[in-house]
Amino acid sequence: MSDKFFSEISDTLSSARSVEDLTRPLLSLLEAVTELEATYLTCIDQELGIQRVLFAYNTKTMQIPEGLVVPWEGTLCKRALDEGKFHTEDVPALWGDCDAAKALGIQTYVSTPVRLNDGTLFGTLCAAGSERKPLTPKGEQTLRLFSSLIGLHVEREQLLENLQSINSALEAHSFTDVLTGLPNRRFLLKEMDRLFAGAESTGQTVLIAFIDLDGFKAINDRHGHEVGDAFLIEVGKRLSAGLRSGDILGRFGGDEFIVTGLGPSGDAAGQAAAETLCNRLAPLLIGEYELRGITLHYSGASFGPTAVDPRTVAVDEALRKADAAMYEVKRERKAQRV
Repeated sequence: MSDKFFSEISDTLSSARSVEDLTRPLLSLLEAVTELEATYLTCIDQELGIQRVLFAYNTKTMQIPEGLVVPWEGTLCKRALDEGKFHTEDVPALWGDCDAAKALGIQTYVSTPVRLNDGTLFGTLCAAGSERKPLTPKGEQTLRLFSSLIGLHVEREQLLENLQSINSALEAHSFTDVLTGLPNRRFLLKEMDRLFAGAESTGQTVLIAFIDLDGFKAINDRHGHEVGDAFLIEVGKRLSAGLRSGDILGRFGGDEFIVTGLGPSGDAAGQAAAETLCNRLAPLLIGEYELRGITLHYSGASFGPTAVDPRTVAVDEALRKADAAMYEVKRERKAQRV
């Protein structure tokens, strides 16, 4: 094989970022080596019993369409694999009952399996032509080489996808409160940074409802932590039911929750919107809770409504303002109960 041929393969390998990036140039090179009209890569799902053409390179009248799905049983590829015949110059004589081969007018057919390191059959690398052509040793070597290269790249791509999936799962876990399933403090702070940046560019305010569950310690002390945990989970569900589109709810820690979202521009309009947010959510927590075989009558939580201009107030300062507003409401609620 020429230096130019290996140079093209080397360039393809170094630049390919996906199986498609690798396969398309290889199909073109395979066509040049075999002098057949169509070269293509398939994948096989043996559980579903189907074969799909992933990528194809067609140069003349014979067209192998990409995306074509056919039953795996009876295909030329399966017959070639089962019979150990990866090349024939006389498809009609060998497999004359294959309707697809008849329809396409295939005379010469070449196919080699694409396997992964563990022996799993991924698919096939094929070439077909309407004229009878022998397969040269160079063509055979090229077919097997390309099959190996594609198999290695498929494994690499699958590994990267698995790693990305694992990383996404780990990130989701690190951002989730284990008890309630809600976003946790870490996620809230991350999202609030994003929310503040967006509001700063649009001139909007950011609304914060800082929520503290009055009497939660007494619930834990009287009924035990299992009931307390069940209560926190139910609180999360009830607050979720009252969210607007775009609102973010999370458990900030212990018996504290935060709801935040975008509000109108202007201090007065923003503060009014924050109070409306709290007034909408607060009644959702009042009432009876059926928890672990007991009925709990709950009189409600303290909500601290706050609206801030992100151009002048940072996230940490906004949270302090919301926390202070919540404690002011808590003092007023205590005074009313006296």
